[in-house]
Amino acid sequence: MDWRMIVAARTGNINVLYELIQEDPYVLERIDQVPFLDTPLHLAACAGHIEFVMEMTNLRPSFARKLNQVGFSPMHLALQNDKTQAVLRLLKFDKALVRVKGREGLTPLHHVVGTGNLDLSIRFLEACPEAIEDVTVRDETAFHLAVKNDMFKAFEVLMGWLQRSCHEAAQRWENELLSWRDIEGNTVLHIAAIRSRPQVVKVLLENLSQDRINAKNSEGLTALDIVLERQRNERQVDNKEIMDMLIKAGGLRGSLFPKNPNSSININSFRSKMSYFQKFAIMAARGKKGISNEMRNTFLVVTVLIITATYDASLNPPKKGDNLLSQKYQVSSFPKFSHKENLPMGGHNPPQDFTDLVDVSSMFWLYNTLTFWVALGLTAYLLPSRTICLFLLITLSLFGSCYMLLVAVVSWKLQYLISPKSLHLSYHALSIVNYSLSMLIAVLVACRIAGYVFCRFVPRRKIFCLVQLLSFLCIASCIVTPAVLNVESILRSNFSL
Repeated sequence: MDWRMIVAARTGNINVLYELIQEDPYVLERIDQVPFLDTPLHLAACAGHIEFVMEMTNLRPSFARKLNQVGFSPMHLALQNDKTQAVLRLLKFDKALVRVKGREGLTPLHHVVGTGNLDLSIRFLEACPEAIEDVTVRDETAFHLAVKNDMFKAFEVLMGWLQRSCHEAAQRWENELLSWRDIEGNTVLHIAAIRSRPQVVKVLLENLSQDRINAKNSEGLTALDIVLERQRNERQVDNKEIMDMLIKAGGLRGSLFPKNPNSSININSFRSKMSYFQKFAIMAARGKKGISNEMRNTFLVVTVLIITATYDASLNPPKKGDNLLSQKYQVSSFPKFSHKENLPMGGHNPPQDFTDLVDVSSMFWLYNTLTFWVALGLTAYLLPSRTICLFLLITLSLFGSCYMLLVAVVSWKLQYLISPKSLHLSYHALSIVNYSLSMLIAVLVACRIAGYVFCRFVPRRKIFCLVQLLSFLCIASCIVTPAVLNVESILRSNFSL
């Protein structure tokens, strides 16, 4: 590269830059052809000449991603020389520059986390959230680097940002990155145990499930194994504190797990025969994942239309039946009537056409009810796995309970109007179907609540199952139980008036 270009870049002289371009229009192109080189952008970023930096990025955007002979990009050099304004201008030019991997796979985000620059760490993550996924050549995440460099505040900032992130992949990052293994098989918890950092261990234990707490590194050691070994050798207070926290959280020795050091997976679970419930769950999960967004939206529109039609049908039963009932038995629109005035005389069978009506009406309510609940279940199944869908599921469950009460009111009215045993049995059969399907919807809502909300805040499996059971009981008691217990007594009180 021409020495005049070097001087122009180091001094930020834009006029000299264009004089060189006038002499040789291909001067920047020839510089770009060199794979690894300190380009004028590298030199200007290192010196902090912001105007020259922006002029060069406009003329040759590829310079912003090029590495020099020692493996650093312009943003790396600006960070190393504390040229914050140059860094921010490069970030504004291209947010993805925070993911450019330099020497040893270190990105600008790794650099600011390792040096404890909290302000730039947040700016980088807000500009490019996907940068949290990047790892070094030693498979180290930003969390590994924060703990290895004793930057607890940076680690807290990373954890706080991850827990508050609304990115579509935030849940996956939270599940994977905290248990990510580096080239030696160490998770962040292993690193915290090796370096005796009880503050980091405490934060991690609040966000890790028990199987991840007991993950083993390449030497077959869990975090508890590392702490016990250090405690025997060093007898430090921090080691004792970490050991107590690990044991309380369910930490175990590595000797209690399979001998494969790189896996904490229960191998026997894959060798055992699948139950019918597992087969059904896997089939349902595969079917759901195989549905595209466009197809899912189409199916949801169809199921909502079916739900609307069946609910409207229950509000407005077939007109022929209503007319026949009103002509022969003078049924009022509200179920308050004299039992003696409206019931047929004992010993007289109802007309044949009315018996046919009873059979048709029973079939109508049965098919209408089954169609409603199947459409409701399909809607719940097709909803995407998002936290906001929790409120839709609760609404669907409440809507199903409303339908159950509506069917109970109409069916009970018909039961008091006529005496055939077929209708009496049809009412009870319909009630059982409604109550059973309502309970199934309540179970589904409880499971989704546990999966959406409590799995994030209650990582331990036993407590998770307990919370799942409690959530089901709460939903069942709030939605289904009052209807089951009170609907018949309410209707009896109405009919007695």
